[in-house]
Amino acid sequence: MSQDQQQSQQVGVIGLGAMGMGTATALLSSGFQVTGCDIASGAREVFSAAGGKSVATPAELAHCDVVLVIVVNGQQAEEVLFGAQGVVAHLAPGSVILQCATVAPSQAKQLGERLSAAGLWMLDAPISGGAAKAKSGDLSVMASGQPEVFNKAQRVLDAMAAKVYRLGDTPGVGSSMKLVNQLLAGVHIATAAEAMALGIRMGLDPEVIYEVITHSAGNSWMFENRVPHILSGDYTPLSAVDIFVKDLNIVHQTGRELSLATPVAASALQQFTAASGAGFGREDDSAVIKVYQRLSGIALPEAANDAEGAK
Repeated sequence: MSQDQQQSQQVGVIGLGAMGMGTATALLSSGFQVTGCDIASGAREVFSAAGGKSVATPAELAHCDVVLVIVVNGQQAEEVLFGAQGVVAHLAPGSVILQCATVAPSQAKQLGERLSAAGLWMLDAPISGGAAKAKSGDLSVMASGQPEVFNKAQRVLDAMAAKVYRLGDTPGVGSSMKLVNQLLAGVHIATAAEAMALGIRMGLDPEVIYEVITHSAGNSWMFENRVPHILSGDYTPLSAVDIFVKDLNIVHQTGRELSLATPVAASALQQFTAASGAGFGREDDSAVIKVYQRLSGIALPEAANDAEGAK
């Protein structure tokens, strides 16, 4: 697609959080006309300052050819699509919805059916990679939908993702794959926190633990990515504890639907739930280690400004 063709394609992004903002700005950088939608005025102001157009309600995206839904959960996805100010009633027939939120596979199937009945196309297209990769257009997209929908959305997908996995022809498959990813991600974060808590409780230097494990067989992507948050004492949310309360609950519920036990995921869910109950739900998901601090009194690294203030 030429730059002129991209500029003629109108793209809407519903949800200007960390992932949505990054994706919206990546699309802007690729030459698309992008309208961002968020109820938070601050998020709209940031996107407008970046050169995009901003609106407060999904209904104001009627001019868009492709709409990305990058919200927190299935309830929000339902609301922005079919609620009183939802976008579905206002889009032209044949428009494409990329449903990028993490939802249950059963809900993704239902959304696909309802959108099809409304004359719209849907890709079940959960995303992974974090805010940095969203901003650089290097996400992974786990997508399923009819080939015609992929063709309509391909250039948008190319601009937002380093890898687009075509997993099937019907909605639900993409969300199933994302659920596998979230099970592993949640378990790995909870396990990284437990390993760090054990090492600290045994008297090991947290920095040395990180150095050794990231060069040993026990390493994981999540250990390498999240433990630095613990080492710096900075729990500014890049992905919050409550996200994994939600996602691991979806894993648990889907397992029940399939009569498949998920005991390891269930254990991780309990740790994230405990962290949320202790008041850390909106902190970075690495704050799950604070559960161990509460239980055993381990001393966690402090943020630089906190350490200065304690002097």
